[in-house]
Amino acid sequence: MTADRLVLWRHGQTDWNTSGRFQGQADIPLNATGVEQARDAARVLATLGAAQLWSSDLTRTRQTSAALGEATGLEPRLDERLREVHVGTWEGLRGPEIAEVEPEAWAALRRGEDVRRSATGETVSEVGERVAGALVEIAAQAPEGSTVVVTTHGLAGRAGLCRLLDLPFGLWRTFGSLDNCAWSVLHRHHAGGYWRVAEHNVRPLSVRQTIS
Repeated sequence: MTADRLVLWRHGQTDWNTSGRFQGQADIPLNATGVEQARDAARVLATLGAAQLWSSDLTRTRQTSAALGEATGLEPRLDERLREVHVGTWEGLRGPEIAEVEPEAWAALRRGEDVRRSATGETVSEVGERVAGALVEIAAQAPEGSTVVVTTHGLAGRAGLCRLLDLPFGLWRTFGSLDNCAWSVLHRHHAGGYWRVAEHNVRPLSVRQTIS
């Protein structure tokens, strides 16, 4: 059994998103805008005929998945490997605050290096490995030829996508931002068994209008 289509869906907006705080694995819920984004996106995603719905176990992804669950009758299945990058002691801080307390790490991050998000956090390559590992298993257990929607996070989604495609780590940044409640679509190549990006950062018009 193997899915033919994976849809990587980022959660809706939170107050920490709008204030520019490093969210990481802090369990921050959707704000009112995020709830509306999830409902709008769910109406579109419901037309894909997904066989399964998976989600990170954090509140903001569970709330987002619930909107699609209500539209389709699918019960979200939780996997903690789909969580956002763990940022350790950077949690809740803004960029300038991190630059003040860890200037070298912040400068390296801005240069695109694979920086550990604080001494107790993760690197992007580590996130890519764990998310891609989850995606491989999720796709493999799905009904043959099916579509699976996976609700995850911005950085985790991009890093996991890059690793799933077996691309060099440095290319993860070449995928543009995965905005709040936007999604990427991957198709499995039947002959080669590898995954290809069909669409990236897709949003319905109603969601576009609420992104700042």
